[in-house]
Amino acid sequence: MSSWWGHFGLHEPAFSLTPDTSFFFPALPHQDALETLLYALSAGEGFLVVEGEVGTGKTLLLRRLLNNLPPRFQAAFVPNPGLDPRGLYAAIALEFGLLGDGASEVLLHRLERHFITLAQNDQQPVVLIDEAQALPADTLEAVRLLTNLETEKRKLLQVVLFGQPELMTRLREKGTRQILTRISFHASLRPLGRQEVAAYVQHRLQVAGRKQPVFSTLAMWALARGSRGLPRLINIIAAKSMMLAYGRGAQRVAYRHVAAASRDTLAARKHSAASQFWIGALLGLATAAAAAFMGVWRSGGQ
Repeated sequence: MSSWWGHFGLHEPAFSLTPDTSFFFPALPHQDALETLLYALSAGEGFLVVEGEVGTGKTLLLRRLLNNLPPRFQAAFVPNPGLDPRGLYAAIALEFGLLGDGASEVLLHRLERHFITLAQNDQQPVVLIDEAQALPADTLEAVRLLTNLETEKRKLLQVVLFGQPELMTRLREKGTRQILTRISFHASLRPLGRQEVAAYVQHRLQVAGRKQPVFSTLAMWALARGSRGLPRLINIIAAKSMMLAYGRGAQRVAYRHVAAASRDTLAARKHSAASQFWIGALLGLATAAAAAFMGVWRSGGQ
């Protein structure tokens, strides 16, 4: 028995939620953010922030950045921000291959010595923190203390925070304004437009092994509408739509498959219902117009 993705000529699922960098789509906001991040890090900028709503592709961008860092960079990735200051320092130390035991002061001193050694060897450490809006207040302060480490000529450490818009709200609070003034680069990831959604879907299908379109024009419109251009929602609805089409033996994904998939996806239900309303209204108007025309035609023929 073939898999649902094999049914469409794919060698792997095209819309998995795992942040697989081989599927990275260079949409304008994401590619601009990636290129600017690489430039800012190479220029030695100390504090960088990338914000975006849930599902806009922050984690995939982070992993793409990790894969594209020049060889002289040593990176530490912190995926779990819900740590106290000592826990954060320990996690960063372990990422750099250091011991993670001891008090916060001991760990901070250990990290400083390691960063100095890296600087002497013309290497640059960078810490990337995902879901940074969840950092406790005292841990945000611990991040600021890390960025205080510097020589007369350069910062010993660069930090990139990836988070939801609430992160910027938190950084504007009185207790964290010192961090806000240190941010040298800030990018916002927006949802994809309708044409970008179509290009995004086709890109992922090609990476997974299929060049021909799978979604009809109306299905693609419904997908853009139901997902609101959020890559994560696009992936969820697209995968469900293809499974439905496969289950019914269809060779292409039609509007009805996407509509059903959107109704089955909690985050898309409101928009799916709105789409159904307007399409129903348009069909009703078309039917009424046709009936009126037939009435006029018949009256004229009598």
